[in-house]
Order: sequence, then C-alpha cells, then structure tokens
Amino acid sequence: MRLAALFVIALVCPVVADEPVVPLAALPLSTEHAALAVEIELGRELFFDPVLSATKATSCATCHQPQLGWADGRETGLGFAPLARNTPTILNTAFNADGVMFWDNRERTLEAQVLHPIRARDEMRGDACEEGEVVELIVLRVQAIERYRTAMGGTVTMPKIARAIAAFERSLVTPDTPFDRFMRGDKSALTPHQQRGMKVFEESGCIRCHGGPMLSDYKLHVVAAPGERQAFRTPSLRNLRHTAPYMHNGRLRTLDEVLLFYEQLMDEVSETLEGGDAAAQPPLDPLLKHLSVKPGDFLDLKAFLESLSADRYDQRAPVFNGQR
Repeated sequence: MRLAALFVIALVCPVVADEPVVPLAALPLSTEHAALAVEIELGRELFFDPVLSATKATSCATCHQPQLGWADGRETGLGFAPLARNTPTILNTAFNADGVMFWDNRERTLEAQVLHPIRARDEMRGDACEEGEVVELIVLRVQAIERYRTAMGGTVTMPKIARAIAAFERSLVTPDTPFDRFMRGDKSALTPHQQRGMKVFEESGCIRCHGGPMLSDYKLHVVAAPGERQAFRTPSLRNLRHTAPYMHNGRLRTLDEVLLFYEQLMDEVSETLEGGDAAAQPPLDPLLKHLSVKPGDFLDLKAFLESLSADRYDQRAPVFNGQR
C-alpha cells in the first residue's frame, strides 16, 4: 500500500528543493490580538445569535458547533441550501499564517471573514433581502437590542460586530496538547510510539507543507481531491479527532478512506508527474513524487497525529433570554 499522506487533506505543496523547511513548534500560549473579556463574551453571544441571519433562522454556530470541534460534522455546511465546502474548525484560527481564511485564501482577517456568511444567500441571508441590503438590516436589528447597543457604546456598526466576533474566535485556542507540551520540554508528554511517528513525519517530507505551530503552510495546492481538481489550502492537522469528515468537500469520512485515496493517488502521480502525462489540468503538485511514507510507519504516524488533538477546549454557549 502506498500513501502520500495520512494527514487528512492537502499534504503537499510546490516547494523548491532549497526552500527552508519550517520546523514543528508549539502554539503560543496566547494570541497577539489580546481582547478584553467583555468583548470576547459579546462576540460569543453574537456568534450564537440568529439575529445575524436575515431570516433569524441560522447563526454562525449553525455550522460551527462547539461539541463538534467548532465544525459541524457534515460533508459540507448546511444553511438555506447545502454548501460546496467542508466547514473548517475555528479552533486556533488566530494563528493562521498571514491571517488567511477560507479554502481558497480569499480573505486575510477574521473580521473580513465574518461578512461572507452574513451576505451569502445560502448561508445566513436566505431570501429575506438582497445582498446589498443585508448589512444595514442586521445593524438596525442589533441596534434595537439594548444590551448589544450598550456593549457597543450606544451605536452598533458592522465593524464593531465583526470585531467582537473575531475577538471571540481568536480566544478559541488549544495550546496545551501533548504535542505542545512535548515541544515545550516535557519529554514524557509523547509516548515512544508518538515520538517515532513525529520522526517519520519529519523525515518522510510531510513537514515540508505541514510545518510550524499550525502544521500547515497555508498555501494553495492541487492534489486531485475527490470531486474536484483545483487548488485548495493546506489544512492544519490540529484537532483531527474532532473535525471529520475530511478534504475540502468532506468526501472522506474516515482516516481509512484518506489512506485509500492517497494510495490510489500515487498511481496517478507515477503516470503524470513521473511519466510526463500532463493531460489532466491543473497539474498535480510536483512535490507528491518526493514523499516517502512507508506502510510500516502508518501506526506511528497515526499515534503522532493523535497527539495534536485537545479533548479539553472552550465549548461554552450562551443562553438567550427574552425576545430576539
């Protein structure tokens, strides 16, 4: 059995041979964007409040559920219609390289990301109004709720709403996994099994794209994932235990399915990258042919990946009282 990666989604990226490899590292214990507790809690409430949906039928938490790793457990998100992309977790998004958001990296801040689902018909807008009207509608509606109005200094604006939600999202971090403790010096935090897996992870070339504290280079790459052949962002490998199914479209529900996908992909790599057949477009990422992951290492790799998940993380949800 041949495998390009156990590492869930786009494991490879087009890096030149002499480009420095980013070493694995622990997450920082806190984010650079410190926010007041009151703003974080305001953002938490807004995140769960369907008042931000034009129809009052959905909220940000509809697709980002705390008990599901702040994802949704679906192949793709579900708003007013099935969406095209798997819902990424918001855990640790404070540490996304260059602040990039979405599978195609089209935004660079959490504040900018907030506006997309609010404006999108299939996510939170529905048919209640036109896209150009929804921001004004939401602002007026939030302005009418006294505690929100007071918390925002008497005047509600969309930048204030986005800033509060982004502050909340940045507070959702998991910097105390076994992997993080090991990287900070606690050599008993990883089992020998997991330590072997980390060594294999580094030596097999996986680290070329899954390095750094988030185990992702946050670049766009083509690996011919099931259903679509286009470039998608290398995902973080953190908290995989809580965020299945996998791939940009959620087509692979288990790690076993991921293994099978990469086994079959290696046949295509041999035919195209090594054989010179460039008929399929866009071309596969050239680094695919340089990976060296052996079947005998799979158990060690799985053990290492397990060390990247945190069972204890903030799952608190607000309780709403009164009229919305």
